[in-house]
Amino acid sequence: MAELNQDSGGGKKGGKVRSKKNGGKVDLTAMVDLAFLLITFFMLTTSLNKPQAMDVAMPDKNVETDRNTDVNVDEHRSVTLVLGSDNKIVWYNGSIASPIYPPAVIDYSKDGIRAVLQRMKAEVPKKTGGRDVIVVIRPSEQSVTRNIIDALDEMKIADIKRYMISNRIMPEEVALLEKEGIYND
Repeated sequence: MAELNQDSGGGKKGGKVRSKKNGGKVDLTAMVDLAFLLITFFMLTTSLNKPQAMDVAMPDKNVETDRNTDVNVDEHRSVTLVLGSDNKIVWYNGSIASPIYPPAVIDYSKDGIRAVLQRMKAEVPKKTGGRDVIVVIRPSEQSVTRNIIDALDEMKIADIKRYMISNRIMPEEVALLEKEGIYND
């Protein structure tokens, strides 16, 4: 138990000596119980931060169909982002052999990838009769996980409805990254 000491004023004043009196005792057991009740109340009533995660719909893993299935994307609708090293991206529109927009190096800034995505989101429906853009994200072996997350964040910011992450990077794209100096073999 806690003790509350009070000064009895034991100094000499006017020649009278006063005896020391024991101070009153304060029982703090109820205060401790109240503190735990308050802590419990605030813990139960506060809302904790919920983790922020992006929902990505991934296809089921089927070994037999994955081996021989290629996804054909209309080259007028497709924008390919090849993620390289040093936080750089090579993007092109169309096929790598005959691109509509030739490959160019950009970064993850709002003037880089975001500007390209917004421009292509506006241009592709005009060229394809109202059909929306499809973005293919191809991470290279030199890219890091943060690059994929940044690319997915930009899909969300630019409100791109159709995008995919491809685990196959073509040799022509690797050669393109090496030519641009953002792939160190």
